[in-house]
Amino acid sequence: MTRQSRTSPAGSERSLHQAYDTALLDLDGVVYAGGEAIAYAAQSLAAARAGGMHLAYVTNNALRTPDAVAEHLGELGIPTEAGEVITSAQAVARLISEQVEPGAKVLVIGGEGLRVALRERGLVPVESADEEGLAAVVQGYGGPDLPWSRFAEASYAIHRGVPWYASNTDLTIPGARGIGPGNGAAVEVVRIATGAEPQVAGKPLPPMHRETVLRTGAQHPLVVGDRLDTDIEGAFNGEVDSLLVLTGVTDAAQLLRAEPRHRPTYVDRDLRGLLTGQPEVVAAGEGFRCGGWTGVAAAGAVELRGEGDPVDGLRALCAAAWTQAGDGSCALDAGKALARIGL
Repeated sequence: MTRQSRTSPAGSERSLHQAYDTALLDLDGVVYAGGEAIAYAAQSLAAARAGGMHLAYVTNNALRTPDAVAEHLGELGIPTEAGEVITSAQAVARLISEQVEPGAKVLVIGGEGLRVALRERGLVPVESADEEGLAAVVQGYGGPDLPWSRFAEASYAIHRGVPWYASNTDLTIPGARGIGPGNGAAVEVVRIATGAEPQVAGKPLPPMHRETVLRTGAQHPLVVGDRLDTDIEGAFNGEVDSLLVLTGVTDAAQLLRAEPRHRPTYVDRDLRGLLTGQPEVVAAGEGFRCGGWTGVAAAGAVELRGEGDPVDGLRALCAAAWTQAGDGSCALDAGKALARIGL
C-alpha cells in the first residue's frame, strides 16, 4: 500500500513474519516496559525468528549501549546479539562525525550509550563546556536521575556557538509506573534556555532510518512500534510498511485521529500480530467492514456496528475515520464506538 493511498489498515494473506524479511522493532512499549517484557513478546519474537524473519531492535533511547540492551533482552528470554541493536546514539554519532574533524571533542549530556557510540566513530566524549576545542554538544536520554546541572552545561556551550545535536526528541517514555518525560522534554529545557535548535538524528528523521539500513541490510523491512510520531512516521518517511502495536504510548483514540504520516500499514494488539495474517478491511455500503464489525462515519461521529474481535472493530473504525479525514486529522467523536470494543 502506498503512502498516498493509506486510508485504511492493510490486509495480508501471509503472516507478517513470512511477508517481510526483517522486523525493525522499537523496544520501549513494544518489547518491554519499565525493564519487564511485555506479554507475549518473547514467545512471538522467538517464533518469528524460527520462521525465518530477521530481528533488529531500533530504539530512540540513547541511554544504554547495544551490549547492555542485548544483555537485557537475553535476560527477558529474547536471545540477542549486540549487532542486532540500533540506537539513536549510533545515528547521532554518525551525523556528528560527518560534520566535525576526526578525534573532535563532544560534550555529552546523557548516558553511556552516547559515549560508546561517539568513540565508535572516532570522537572524544567530554563532560565540561570549558574543554578547549569543543566541537559539538550532544544530548540524549540520561535516565530519570540526570542532574539539572547537565542542562546548564549544555547551555553554556551552546551560548558560545558550539553546534548542538540531539539523539531524539521523544517527549515521553513508557515505564513500569506509567508514562514519564523523555529526551524531548529535556531538549525543550535547553531550547528554552538558549533559543537554539538542535540537529536531531532519531526516529522519525532520515539519519535513524539510514543507520538502520546500513547496519541491518534489510531489503523488505517491517517497522514495528507503539508511537505514531516516531515509529510510524519514521516508516512513512522511509517509505516502508509498519505495524502499530497497542502495548505502549498510542491508544485507539489517538490512532483514529492520525494524519496520513502517522497511519500504520497494520494494527494489532501486541507482537503476536507478527505471526498472523492481517484481516482485510473492505468497503461495505456506507462504511467499512473488518471481520464482524462495520465502521461508519455519520452525524459527527464514527459508529460501530456488529460484533467480533475488538481489534477488527478498531481496524474498521480506522478506515471510516481516515477516509472521512482525507489528508487531515479526523475530528469525529469516537467515544461510544471505542467503548463498545473496550479500546
